[in-house]
Amino acid sequence: MNTLTVRHDSTTEDIRLAFGTFSLGTVLVAASSKGVAAILLGDDAKALHHELTGAFPHAHLVPDATGLEAIVAKVVAFLDAPRKGLDLPLDIRGSAQQKAVWHALRDVPAGQTVTYGQIAKTLPLAATAQDVGAACAANVHAVAIPCHRVVKADGSIAGYRWGVQRKRKLINREAVA
Repeated sequence: MNTLTVRHDSTTEDIRLAFGTFSLGTVLVAASSKGVAAILLGDDAKALHHELTGAFPHAHLVPDATGLEAIVAKVVAFLDAPRKGLDLPLDIRGSAQQKAVWHALRDVPAGQTVTYGQIAKTLPLAATAQDVGAACAANVHAVAIPCHRVVKADGSIAGYRWGVQRKRKLINREAVA
């Protein structure tokens, strides 16, 4: 599993975190002083906490259910009704290529899918479908950066950091909404 490039400051930053539940599992929302640093999906809070630790190994992780309550509620509402949109300040960290892919993904409307190759062709720098797939695998902003909307060239669903079944359900939920 790929992780994001994390700043290696001499000081440790605080990353606040909180959990929520939605119809497809558990969500972990993490925030830095700059915005939402991660939205992780899964079935087990402990595993999500471990995933966050891997993504931000130099951070001090601080539980903050009260402080993040409104943001978690927004994310859960979006997960259960994706047409409402999700407008959050994001703290996006990654390489220039990853950021270009993630920016392009944020332009894909809910209810639509694109292929890895289609995204690669829209980027302002050279990239392959495999590069787009690698950037999707490194994304820690589930649904806010909608990697679930990317499919294989033949339209089939494959590869998703939080499970192919969850990806299929997110795509179907958006299409129906």
